[in-house]
Amino acid sequence: MLSDEALKAVIEAIIYVAPEPVSLDAIVKTLEGEERDRVRAKLEELLADYEQPQHGIQIRPVPGGYKFSSKAAHHDVPRQYVKSLKPALRLSKPALETLAVIAYRQPVTVPEINEIRGVDCGGVIHTLMERKLVVTSGRKNVVGRPILYRTSRDFLVHFGLKDVGELPSLKEFEELARQAMGPEWAAAEVALNPRGEPAPASPPAPGEEGPEPAPVVEVAPASEAGSPEAAPAEEATPEPAAANPEPAPVGEATPEPEAGSQEATPAEGATSEVGADNPEEV
Repeated sequence: MLSDEALKAVIEAIIYVAPEPVSLDAIVKTLEGEERDRVRAKLEELLADYEQPQHGIQIRPVPGGYKFSSKAAHHDVPRQYVKSLKPALRLSKPALETLAVIAYRQPVTVPEINEIRGVDCGGVIHTLMERKLVVTSGRKNVVGRPILYRTSRDFLVHFGLKDVGELPSLKEFEELARQAMGPEWAAAEVALNPRGEPAPASPPAPGEEGPEPAPVVEVAPASEAGSPEAAPAEEATPEPAAANPEPAPVGEATPEPEAGSQEATPAEGATSEVGADNPEEV
């Protein structure tokens, strides 16, 4: 159980941080172990305290609960101040990504930012300069001398940083995401597999490597099989040579018709030879 002063301070803090009016039931539910009547009494004391003239704000009962507001007697000056305030700074996702690249890689050039993001960031950088979150920081001493960009003082003020050294590191980002997402972060970490551990898709890779040597083994026997095929080809060459002797027997067979003595072609040959002999006899 809280002391009277601590209980009153906690009730004040709850009403202050709540974006919507806070009911008594919601306060009692938040303060577990505290009696409803005691909480109501301390809340009424707070209302009376803020009604004192030294306070410019008050706790007002409104539909739905209690809420802090400025007093009507001082309404004009706060309203004039609110009108002088700049509208809330809202950035698109491409603008936030570009701003993050500049913040962590500064000073950086537009081509380097484009290479990291994979898109043209010229228009986004122009918008960031209009919002006074990014300023130029000279030129880089390379071919073309491109302009360097860095974050501005307004960037530090807007994000509540003393200097860029207070930017969270990647490990801190991972820790914050792990705390915010809980089990979902573990599932996403396994799915993304950032450390290169074996993933479900990796087993097929060895299977693909297996067939690659197999064709090599098949090609080697194919080349070896080609050499025996050349040998039969060499054996086939004698076949025409073996076919050549066949005419030789055919040439030998020519006398056979002569032996038959009555073939026309050999008779003509014989006649010519006889004709050649006859003139000598004549």
